[in-house]
Amino acid sequence: MSLSVELPVLSPKDFASDQEIRWCPRCGDYSILAQVKKILPNLGVPREKLVFVSGIGCSSRFPYYLNTFGVHGIHGRAPAIATGLKLARPDLQVWVVTGDGDALSIGGNHILHAIRRNVNLKVLLFNNQIYGLTKGQYSPTSPLGQKTKSTPYGSVDQPLSPLAVAIGAGATFAARSVDIDIQHLTMVLERAAAHEGMAFVEIYQDCNVFNSGAFEFATDKNAKQDNCIYLEHGKPLIFGKERNKGVRLNGKGMPEIVTVNGIARDDLLFHDETADDPSQAFRLAQMRWPDSPEPLGVLRAVARPTFDGAVTSQIEQVQAKLGPGDVDALLDGGETWEVR
Repeated sequence: MSLSVELPVLSPKDFASDQEIRWCPRCGDYSILAQVKKILPNLGVPREKLVFVSGIGCSSRFPYYLNTFGVHGIHGRAPAIATGLKLARPDLQVWVVTGDGDALSIGGNHILHAIRRNVNLKVLLFNNQIYGLTKGQYSPTSPLGQKTKSTPYGSVDQPLSPLAVAIGAGATFAARSVDIDIQHLTMVLERAAAHEGMAFVEIYQDCNVFNSGAFEFATDKNAKQDNCIYLEHGKPLIFGKERNKGVRLNGKGMPEIVTVNGIARDDLLFHDETADDPSQAFRLAQMRWPDSPEPLGVLRAVARPTFDGAVTSQIEQVQAKLGPGDVDALLDGGETWEVR
């Protein structure tokens, strides 16, 4: 006879820790933390089964501010720590909180392989296009020409697109939202939490001290409708205050902006987040303001076996065939030597 255990009803306040939140006033991180605390009670996951892993940076203080298990790791290594944790404890829901510098600079190798393996992690990448914690140096996502403390005459680096990197590495879930767009961010976080596999979410986050206003094109109420495309699965890419602009593919297969009036609806590009071929999602990730409107929402959501699931299955198969492992035999087997 199986006994069903009823989980206690929790609220966002139950996920708030007793730690003083130490971000700068009006930092976008506050909003992201609030929306994460809002969705956690509705996931059906016991609090003791939730773990938040971070690296180094302003975003990486996140585990301190949640009343769950957490690991404050080292610079760039959060995906590696989280992968090991998920393999050892597949019953846990593991989140990674990182920044554009932490994940894409020193941590570039780790995030790349966690994505391609499709480890069942939820990765929140706070992108503020700057190194905030170390006081304003340029980051891998800083725009070309941006003047910072480490690029006083303007950055000459071509910036990385986090979503393009993720989709290029085979991400099964890739999405983008904005820190203060509460309803949209909540929807994206809920979708990421429900995804089975690597869920990669880029969140535009305003660093109001060292890079204030970097994302006004996506936050200004009077401009964002013309600057952003809010993706909806199965619907054409239409945007603008008057909903009179759309996207279609030109003769070279590249997106172009057209006026909807006089254009047949079927000529527009329709969004298919479930397409097995990632080329359309990659195209969307390459659309960047100010050269084009930027897509917000879920770019890709496909099903694929997870790395941790495959490892667990392999262990079970080997144990069924050979029996449980013997650690002593493993340590004593083969050639041994003494170091004097």
